[in-house]
Amino acid sequence: MQKKIVLLGSGELGKEFVIAAQRIGQTVIAVDSYANAPAMQVADGFEVINMLDGAALDAVIAKHNPDFIVPEIEAIRTERFYDYEKQGITVVPSAKAANFTMNRKAIRDLAAKDLGLRTANYRYATSATELEQAVAEVGMPCVVKPLMSSSGKGQSTIKSGPDIEKAWNYAVEGSRGDVVEVIVEAFVNFHSEITLLTVTQNNNPTLFCSPIGHRQERGDYQESWQPAKVSDKDIAEAQDMARKVTEALGGAGIFGVEFFLTNEGVYFSELSPRPHDTGMVTLAGTQNFNEFELHLRAILSLPIAEITLEKAGASAVILASANSDNPTFSGVEQIAALPKTDFRLFGKPTSRPYRRMGVALVGDTLDTPVEEITEKAKAAAALVTVNA
Repeated sequence: MQKKIVLLGSGELGKEFVIAAQRIGQTVIAVDSYANAPAMQVADGFEVINMLDGAALDAVIAKHNPDFIVPEIEAIRTERFYDYEKQGITVVPSAKAANFTMNRKAIRDLAAKDLGLRTANYRYATSATELEQAVAEVGMPCVVKPLMSSSGKGQSTIKSGPDIEKAWNYAVEGSRGDVVEVIVEAFVNFHSEITLLTVTQNNNPTLFCSPIGHRQERGDYQESWQPAKVSDKDIAEAQDMARKVTEALGGAGIFGVEFFLTNEGVYFSELSPRPHDTGMVTLAGTQNFNEFELHLRAILSLPIAEITLEKAGASAVILASANSDNPTFSGVEQIAALPKTDFRLFGKPTSRPYRRMGVALVGDTLDTPVEEITEKAKAAAALVTVNA
């Protein structure tokens, strides 16, 4: 059962995945574009490359000859994955999933056109002029996102004409890879957002975690809580959509499937074929297995008998406010003294404004209101300061 895993992307989510893998004897090589990334600090080995350089990526895969390639980010030369699959290496969850979800156009067209899922009205644009036309067609307010980006980078809302050029420039600035194109989405009048962690398995049925609620700023999550309050009807609809889209992408692993909940029903929003940042709430002990353990077990084809909700919990991010090549933390003693509270400091070697540097975690009994737990998590995170 000892397998070699090449992890492509070595941030905080990758770090927790490596910890889960090493607990059951797996070997992990962590890869990222900068040295001393969080997952490298706990992995068996590491490589520093530009993952958008196909030749460099090929060289790393040839050197380590892994059993599994596990992407943790989007900015990878993912078209190479099809060749790695032909070589007998398992790409997680699949080369198709990694390629489709790296590009918002591919995954949105799959969901809306091929599978008929309910989504926001949308258009694409490859220039500021095309963006102006797209905005005219979907109406204002609308949301603009680069086709390739992560953690909310390059996302903005257009509320009036003067916003269009600014939105285009910001989207191009925040885009990853070499695709200069945006998706323009009509604003969905939603009352809440959820992430439905969906676990696909090679030889067993698809499983679902209890829904996770979250709040975003600048396109990036600030707090998440589990369980989110969702009607049985909406849960059934979200699970049906998640099952359809993950089956179409193929492979085994955890998917973070995002939905808008509205008075008219559930809208598919986005999908990540990997552990999700909002799913860090599972580190608060909300489930019998956290999302990283579930991802690993699905990858290794270990049977998952059930996913049970054990606690109500919440996570809140600890953000940097300045640039630093040697960030330090204060307030750690204060957060450590809180009851029913835990925290993670990710070990990122540098900071910049709004960079996620850690997370506060609070867990409590299932009859404790999640609103109360979330406020405690926010208060706990506010105790920690990232010093430049």
